[in-house]
Amino acid sequence: MSATGEGTPSPPGITWFEVHRVEPVAFGGRTFGERGTYRKIVATAHGEVDPAHPRSALVTDLALAPTNARGRVEYASDVVLLTPTDPAHASGLLFCDIPNRGNRTLLDTLNHGVEDVNDPRDVGDGFAMEQGYTILAHGWQGDVLPGEDRLRLRVPVARWADGTPITGLVRTEYVVSEPARSLTLSSGAFVDSGTHASYATVDLDPRAAKLTRRSRESDVRVELPPTEWAFADCTDTPWPGRPSPVHLAVKDGFEPGAIYELLYTARDPLVLGLGYVATRDLVSFLRYADSDARGTPNPVAGVITSAAAFGSSQSGRFIRGFLHLGFNADQYGRRVWDGVAPHVATGRSTINLRFGQPGRGYGQHEDHLFPQAESPTTWATALGYDGRVGSLLDRCTETDTRPLVVQTVSSTEYWQGRMSLTTTDLAGTIDLPLPPDVRVYFLTGTQHGPAEEPLLEVGRHPLNPTPYFETLRALLVALAEWVCDGTAPPPSAFPRLGDQTLVPPDPATFGWPSIPGATYSGLVNRPLRLETGPGFHGRDLSGVVSVEPPVPSEVPAARVLVPRIDADGNEIAGVRSTSHAVPLATSTGWNIRATDPGAGDLAGLRGSWLAFPVTTAQRLTRGDPRASLEERYGDHEGYVAAVRDVATRLVKERLLLPRDAERLVAEAESGDVLLPPDDEEGPGRHTTKG
Repeated sequence: MSATGEGTPSPPGITWFEVHRVEPVAFGGRTFGERGTYRKIVATAHGEVDPAHPRSALVTDLALAPTNARGRVEYASDVVLLTPTDPAHASGLLFCDIPNRGNRTLLDTLNHGVEDVNDPRDVGDGFAMEQGYTILAHGWQGDVLPGEDRLRLRVPVARWADGTPITGLVRTEYVVSEPARSLTLSSGAFVDSGTHASYATVDLDPRAAKLTRRSRESDVRVELPPTEWAFADCTDTPWPGRPSPVHLAVKDGFEPGAIYELLYTARDPLVLGLGYVATRDLVSFLRYADSDARGTPNPVAGVITSAAAFGSSQSGRFIRGFLHLGFNADQYGRRVWDGVAPHVATGRSTINLRFGQPGRGYGQHEDHLFPQAESPTTWATALGYDGRVGSLLDRCTETDTRPLVVQTVSSTEYWQGRMSLTTTDLAGTIDLPLPPDVRVYFLTGTQHGPAEEPLLEVGRHPLNPTPYFETLRALLVALAEWVCDGTAPPPSAFPRLGDQTLVPPDPATFGWPSIPGATYSGLVNRPLRLETGPGFHGRDLSGVVSVEPPVPSEVPAARVLVPRIDADGNEIAGVRSTSHAVPLATSTGWNIRATDPGAGDLAGLRGSWLAFPVTTAQRLTRGDPRASLEERYGDHEGYVAAVRDVATRLVKERLLLPRDAERLVAEAESGDVLLPPDDEEGPGRHTTKG
């Protein structure tokens, strides 16, 4: 993985920007106004880092990584750039897409409806290109496996100074929704089998490890006998399968919903924290360098005047960790990103741990005990879980590299991600003042990732399809304008104690309506302190975990609050899209697991969609306390008029782009909400969209 050839030693950073191909991108023959055509650059960014450099010193195990002849640690990142063919037509903004598990998401968000984000010919409505953005996507997650055009980062394995392998205790957890006989060791509730590299066991004998099962997080673990499971692959071979150091097989199969926990001794930890270094140095190279050490020109040299980043879920947690650990200052102290948009992300990535598992998520039922940042959790300076005062931007403040921040969250982040502790004190008694360079927007009534349809899955209630795409796109444009020309975004919009829109989830006081067939439990994912051993640095979410399973204890001073609801069960505060302000249902960010084991727990990152009765007669027959669509809107024209009014207001507030407003109104007009009865659909047909 040598980054440079013979010759004068190059400074640390990107030493070779290896361009594999440059392709004119036809986009079906389209051009984009004054921006003209686009080109696609596919490359590998080879880099190296000095383990002694103070701006890289926080990378866990960097000092134990193999070095080249210059005493530097090497890495290589997959890169895809989309940029105007004529540099003079570029806007100057480098918009960085932080891939989620190697998959790009920004182009889909900006361009509305890209079916295949890995195929630049599929460009949706082309909005990003019309703006002249240069779009960068690169590999940052060192445990992503090849396949399906995933963008990868190649990082070294840490070794002891004498070259012997590093081993350590690793805990993995499995919650499947479909029966399975075997899984890769890296699989989990939020990680598909076969997409992430697994840490291999040092011993195939199951007696050297421990596998347990429980129905709920708080239940006693029941150990499975070594005769009932194996380090083996049963994908295409009957039990006991083929012995494998990276697979786990259960004789009778994994039971959906149950929590399986494996404790085993693994070897060869990847230096995953290099993902922060690779991101820092690549963006810095594209912003500031003319060429690499070999003389390869920077393909966007002189084009980039500012940079912003977008990351969704896991990738948003990466952005938050990147800022907190101070990587927004490059090796020369220059700002890396001028603006960031962490989306549906309230925690920080676990990338910077020995035997780190950044693909893991968080939940009240699943992945509940994986390492978490004890503090800080806030953009404002506040007291953290560990009794220390600080903010996520402290290190950026010290280096004068604070970016502009636009954080967007769904309702799920309040129930499962403890979002209220981002904007209140630990006790949940006061609202924290946001810094002037931070905006927070609550995408009201949405789940972590909107469902395609309101179908029953794991939860008791149908999934929530309420979209947030249109709001998110408008806010990303607002971030770009803030970064590029100083135009401030709309005011923050989220639940607050001060206006009584942030409340306890207690069923006795929450005010949940008696909707037929709906269940409300008041469960939230409460914060924990985890005893994980002396080598774990909770404040920086870095180091070495040595106590597994961790010893949990609740944070008695911390109180998780949730958005207040109206008489329909719909949330009041935040950015209320046309789908939420002109509702067809009660839409939430939480759902309840429907099947044993685990019945009654929160159902992952899923929300609920509880349709309103269509007619007054249906409402009375069902005993539903919520007004029917007929009572709300009268007829189809009344519904369309309501959508038009809300869309017009949102455009004025810069929370909806005009093109999206026109499309939403057109969809309402062509939809079937409250159309006259017909023989097939029955009275008062309606869809879930509008």
